[in-house]
Amino acid sequence: MSPLTALILLQVGVGDYLYVSGQGARAPDGSSPSAFEDQVEQTLENVKAVVEADGLTMEHVVYTHVYLEDIEKLEDMNRIYARYFPEAPPARAVLGVAKLSGTPIAIDAVAIRNPSQKKVISVPGHPSDEPESPGVLTHDRLFISATRGKHDDPAAQVDSALDGLQAVLEAAGLSMSHLVFVNPYLTATIPLEIMNERYARRFELGNTPARATIWVKSLPLGASIEYTGVAVRDLGQRRAVRPKNMAPSPTASPCVFAGDTLYCSAKSGFIPGPGSGIYAATVEHQLRQTMRNLLDGLEEAGMDFGQVVATHVYLDDLADHEVVDEVYSEYLGTAPPARTTIQQVEPVERRPDEKGRYPALEQISLIAVRRAVER
Repeated sequence: MSPLTALILLQVGVGDYLYVSGQGARAPDGSSPSAFEDQVEQTLENVKAVVEADGLTMEHVVYTHVYLEDIEKLEDMNRIYARYFPEAPPARAVLGVAKLSGTPIAIDAVAIRNPSQKKVISVPGHPSDEPESPGVLTHDRLFISATRGKHDDPAAQVDSALDGLQAVLEAAGLSMSHLVFVNPYLTATIPLEIMNERYARRFELGNTPARATIWVKSLPLGASIEYTGVAVRDLGQRRAVRPKNMAPSPTASPCVFAGDTLYCSAKSGFIPGPGSGIYAATVEHQLRQTMRNLLDGLEEAGMDFGQVVATHVYLDDLADHEVVDEVYSEYLGTAPPARTTIQQVEPVERRPDEKGRYPALEQISLIAVRRAVER
């Protein structure tokens, strides 16, 4: 069973929010429409079914991620997507990915239980033809739509995308210091060192947001980078968490609290410290080290895997999903969180470098909640 099929009706509700796993285009009977627009509709019907199973509606949705195998179908997707969110649409990020499991589109979501706490944030210049709000403010946090760079020069494009992110925050009465989690999504045309250097200028060393930096196949409208994320409204509710075996970073905190919710950076099988790197050759052994790295952050926050409510799993090759599922379930299988699994780029060559270090074959980011989980 594929990751998306296995999770098609999985949801985790805790406190004020509902976390919806990545949904694909398969109907409950296992069939899938042949036409793309019908596949989009089925995907959104699956999201709707999950939300309604918790007693909510699509009006309660505040944040989505849309994954497309063909970014050229963005306009077709938007046309169907807009019908499900005719007013006050959620914040959103759209990504072009290399492969999904048995579906050309996947969508995951976050919904709030009390829609009266939902407020759309408007920003001058935000594309008005996109079925998304620049930001959606709730009683305790802000969900921010992806902001894209608009420039041929990589550094200028990074700055432009970050300016857009900051504009949404300021429109909500917040600042970059309120961010708790950021997803930089970038294509191969943006050098990582340039992105990191420009990004680090916006934050205080050691007090940066948690971050999942994800390479993708493509982005909407020919962009090479976009930023999306979550901010906490009350800085008194924000606290960065760093295990003692990790030095302060100019680009990412391991985990950051937004009240009782802990957002943790994406981790791989990277071993920190002297001689750092990835030394495991297989996805199974890399994943075990990844889980150890994630647990370091959770334990520093006084938490464990039992309090995880949502994960994003990024695989070098979706063909590895059965091995990944088996190991993943050892750590998170008793009451699994909501989960989205994708292959965002083409597979790498699985060979060690001259120092015996291997490329990353998987990454996982997570969200955990300190209070008791209601599943």
